[in-house]
Amino acid sequence: MRANASALAIFGAALNGSSAPFSSIWPADGGETSEQFFARWEQKPFPSAPLKFKTAAGPVTVFLTSVCTFAKDGRKWFVLQMLPAGAGASTPAPATNGNAKEGTNDAALIHKQKLDCALQLARTVSLDFNNALTSVLGHTSLLLSKAEPGHPWRHSLIEVEKSAARAAEISNELGIFSQQEKQPHRIPPGNLNEVIVRCVDFFKNNEGRKVTWNITLEKELFSSRFEEAKLQQALTKVLENAVEAVNGTGQVTVQTRNVELTAPAQDGNVRLNAGSHICVEISDNGAGIEAVNLPRVFEPFFTTKKAPHRGLGLALVYGIISNHGGGVAISSEPGKGAVARIYLPAEKQLITQRTVADETLHGSESILVVDDEGMLLTMAEMILSEYGYKVFTVNNGQKALTLLSREDLKVDLLITDLVMPSMGGRELMERARQLQPRLRILCMSGCVLTSDQQAGMTFLQKPFTSRDLLSKARIALGKN
Repeated sequence: MRANASALAIFGAALNGSSAPFSSIWPADGGETSEQFFARWEQKPFPSAPLKFKTAAGPVTVFLTSVCTFAKDGRKWFVLQMLPAGAGASTPAPATNGNAKEGTNDAALIHKQKLDCALQLARTVSLDFNNALTSVLGHTSLLLSKAEPGHPWRHSLIEVEKSAARAAEISNELGIFSQQEKQPHRIPPGNLNEVIVRCVDFFKNNEGRKVTWNITLEKELFSSRFEEAKLQQALTKVLENAVEAVNGTGQVTVQTRNVELTAPAQDGNVRLNAGSHICVEISDNGAGIEAVNLPRVFEPFFTTKKAPHRGLGLALVYGIISNHGGGVAISSEPGKGAVARIYLPAEKQLITQRTVADETLHGSESILVVDDEGMLLTMAEMILSEYGYKVFTVNNGQKALTLLSREDLKVDLLITDLVMPSMGGRELMERARQLQPRLRILCMSGCVLTSDQQAGMTFLQKPFTSRDLLSKARIALGKN
C-alpha cells in the first residue's frame, strides 16, 4: 500500500498505491507465498529473516527483513523494514542455522533497529513535551508579569515556572539525544547574571523573609559556559545558607564581576589559572563560621546544623562548580558573617545584561502565528494581544499562505513552527517570502538546531516564556 523513497527507488514507483500487487516483487520460486509468510509470522513472530525480492532493475536481491504490525481504520497493517544483505547481491544469502557470524550480524541489525525506534520515539516525545511546556511557561510567565510583588499566588506561580523550566531542560536533553546526526555537545555561552536574578527572586518572594538584599551585577559580564539547571542548584544552596545565617532578618549581598589574570593566582583553596574568569560573591552579616570548622565546610556529611540537615549542601556546590572547571572559596570571621566566592572560567566576550522594560515589549504590528498545536496558538494569541499586537492564527502552512496572499490584509511578522505536517516551516518561509519579500519572520521549534541551521534566521527555542516570545518578536521586527 505504501513505500518510502528508498523502496520506490529499488522496486519502482508502481509499487506505491492501493492497486499495486505486492506479489509482483515477491518471486514465485517454489517457496512460500507472501500470504503464507505473513501467516507464519503471525503464529510465531521472529525478529528478522533473509528474503528474496524482485527489484526494478530485474535481478532478485536478498534483503534482511524485519516485520511489525499495527491496527488502523479497522485493518491490520504489516510493516516491512528491509536492509540489502549485500550490495548488488543477486543470490540468496546463506542459511543462518549454525552460522555464528551471520547470527551476530542479525543481532546487530536488530539492536540498531531498536535503537532507531527509540531515537524516533524520543524525538517525538521531546517535540510533544516541548509544545505542552511552552503553553505552561507562556501562561505562567504572563500571569507573573501581571501579579503584584505581594500577590498571594506569586510564590506558587514562580514554583510552577521553575518546575516547567526544569522539565524543559530535560526535554532539551532528550532532543539532543535523539538527533540523527550527532553534534559534539558543547554548552553555549550564557549570561550568569540572569540565573542569579532568578535565584534571588525566589528568596525575595518567599513568605516570611525580611532579608535586606544588596545586588550589584556587572553590566557587561563575560560569557561563561554552564549547565543552567545545575548552576542554579548550586547558587540556590549558597543563597539558602546566607539567608539562614542572618536568621531571616539580616543583610545578604550578591555581586558579580569579571576577573582577568595575567598569571596564576590563589584564593583560599581555589587556584585560578591565567586568563578570564567570572566571580560571583555572596556574603552575609550573620554569625560567621568558626575557624576550626572552616576547612571542613565542603566535606560530605559535615554540618554544624541540626537535623534534618545532612551536610551535603556545600559538597554538592563544590562538585557542581568543579565540574564546570571552576572553584569555590569561603572565608569568614566569627561574628562578622561569611563570604562565598564562586569562580567560573569565562570567555572574553561581553554579554550585556538584558534589562528590557515591559513598555518596550509592547507593539501595534500585525502578527500571523502558524503552529499545528491549538494550545500554542491560543497561548501566543493571548500573550501578543495583551501587549497590543493584532494577531492572526492558523494551524497549517496552506492557510497561512492564503492569508498572506490577501491584498486587504497587512502582516508585519510571520511566526511559524518549523516542524508541521503537510507543509513544514522552511517551505512556508520560502513561499511566504515569494508572496511578501519584505515580510519579517520568526521561526520556533522544539528541535535542537545546530549553529549552521540557525544562521540567518531569528529563532525561538521551545519551550519559551511570554517574555521570550515578546522579546524575540521585537527583535524580528527590528525594534530592538
